[in-house]
Amino acid sequence: MENFTPYSALIGGALIGISASLLLLFNGRIAGISGILSGVFTAAAGDKAWRLLFLVGMVAAGLAYQSILPGSFEEIADFPILLLITGGFIVGFGTRMGGGCTSGHGVCGIGRLSKRSIIATIVFMGSGVATVYVLRHVLGVV
Repeated sequence: MENFTPYSALIGGALIGISASLLLLFNGRIAGISGILSGVFTAAAGDKAWRLLFLVGMVAAGLAYQSILPGSFEEIADFPILLLITGGFIVGFGTRMGGGCTSGHGVCGIGRLSKRSIIATIVFMGSGVATVYVLRHVLGVV
């Protein structure tokens, strides 16, 4: 957390908000990443291309950023792989159970004043805080 600057967070948040707004404006779609990913496998044939391109663009943007500013992503060594896999499954289960992910509910839902999204985001954030507390202060994982 030593490299945090409010400016990078502000710019990143603004870019996410603009992107979500443009997707809604031009495509009438909510920028919920779990729904976009799920639609790659379940949506009708004509609805898959934009989803796949959206996901490829997200990965490509991260790779481009890393190539422009090497070392911008922190690599964590010796983190328990079983914990990462378990966390991934819990997040996947939670997004299905909650009807969306933090991007769909937190970015798009709160912007539309959706009560369901506001409650879901409070639960997501509270779960994240509790998880970090348990991992760092109870289990001692750094």
